[in-house]
Formats: sequence, structure tokens, C-alpha cells
Amino acid sequence: MVMLNKFKQTQEQWGGSSEVIDHWLETRQSLIVEYCQLGSLQPANGHANVVELPSPKQISSFCNHVVDYISEGHFKIYDMVMEKWQATGFKTNNEIDATYAKIVLTTEPLLEFNDKYVTVSADDELPNFEADLSSVGELLEMRFEVEDSLIQLIADSLAIPPGA
Repeated sequence: MVMLNKFKQTQEQWGGSSEVIDHWLETRQSLIVEYCQLGSLQPANGHANVVELPSPKQISSFCNHVVDYISEGHFKIYDMVMEKWQATGFKTNNEIDATYAKIVLTTEPLLEFNDKYVTVSADDELPNFEADLSSVGELLEMRFEVEDSLIQLIADSLAIPPGA
């Protein structure tokens, strides 16, 4: 829920400021909704201490969405930003580069989650799924927070023409 509330704040602050940012936020919102659905584990039939895990299809779908989100950020969103910057003559700076580097640090652990769970079947025992999903939630939250910082830097850079 915290992730969704933070998203709403980001959307209120940045929604409508740029089609690049709007697209990024829409993609993020879809991922958050899917994460929340996956994370709402219910007690198994009559077993208060045992949770019923999501279906393999739900887990696989979420894994694919995480990879799509990461890929889109690295290969589409950032490219769109670079094109806008090149058109206006803006160049990246140390702060933007350092912020982007923090985002990159979350990529490998998210991809590891994908590798571990994307091909699960109904027969697989998933003893660490809840803990792993919780870790992914923390990683996504951290990534979103840093992305918000990057959005701020991007918005600032696009609002002030170079040399102004």
C-alpha cells in the first residue's frame, strides 16, 4: 500500500508534465498493481498458518512485467529522454549519472527473481516465495524512489534550456 501511495504522490506531482514521464508512470502503475495483487496472499483452505501462493501463471506474468519494466526503462524511456536532450542541446551531468547508476544497482536482483520464478509450475514447492517477493517489493520501492529523483532531474533539465 505504501508503494501505491507514493506512486499517487509522484503521479500528482509529475503527471502531465511530459509524455515521456507519463508513459513511465503508466508502466510503473501497472507493475505496482500487479505486485499488490501477487502480494495479497490468502490463507489456504482451512489452514490459518499456510498461505495459498499465486498461480504459476500469475507469478510468470509478474516476472515478465518486471523484466519489461526494467527493459523499457533502460532501452525506451532513457532513449526518449536522450533524444529530447539532444534536440535541446542538454547534456547529462554527474548528478543524473549517479542517480541512474543507483537505478542500475536494482536491476540484477530483480532479474534474479525473474530467473528463479518465471518458469515455475504448479508442482514446484516455493518455500522462499513470500520472502523473495517481499525483497522484490523493497527493491521496487527503492528503484521507484530513485527514479522519482531522476524524474525531478529530467524535468528540471527540460524546463531550463541549456545556456539560459
